[in-house]
Amino acid sequence: MIILDQTDRRPIYEQIVEKLSDLMLRGILSEHTPLPSVRNLAAELSINPNTVQRAYNELDRLGYTYSVKGKGSFVAELCSVREEQTKLLIKSFSEDVTKLYDAGVSAELLVKEINTIYGNNYSEGGSKQ
Repeated sequence: MIILDQTDRRPIYEQIVEKLSDLMLRGILSEHTPLPSVRNLAAELSINPNTVQRAYNELDRLGYTYSVKGKGSFVAELCSVREEQTKLLIKSFSEDVTKLYDAGVSAELLVKEINTIYGNNYSEGGSKQ
């Protein structure tokens, strides 16, 4: 489920947060699914349970999960998280398009590139396959 990169300079808990949040946003971990227990995940990854607990606390803080006392952590309903992520990605996209414009890249080239991406990953109706 999670593979940690020992060469990554980021702390292990941040890698766990990134991997789990990605699995949640992609629907691999669906809403209200329980996450592995802190001890089980720590044993699976051969890391300290405190590191997993820190990652789970961060996922709670970010709205990806919720905790039930005595039961563990569960995947939250991610509508608001997806909306916020979409806003951030659109903002980043706009900044990148501005940089490309300033560098003299034509709109035609950008449209061609977008159509290539959408053509390869999306159906005729514009929805993701």
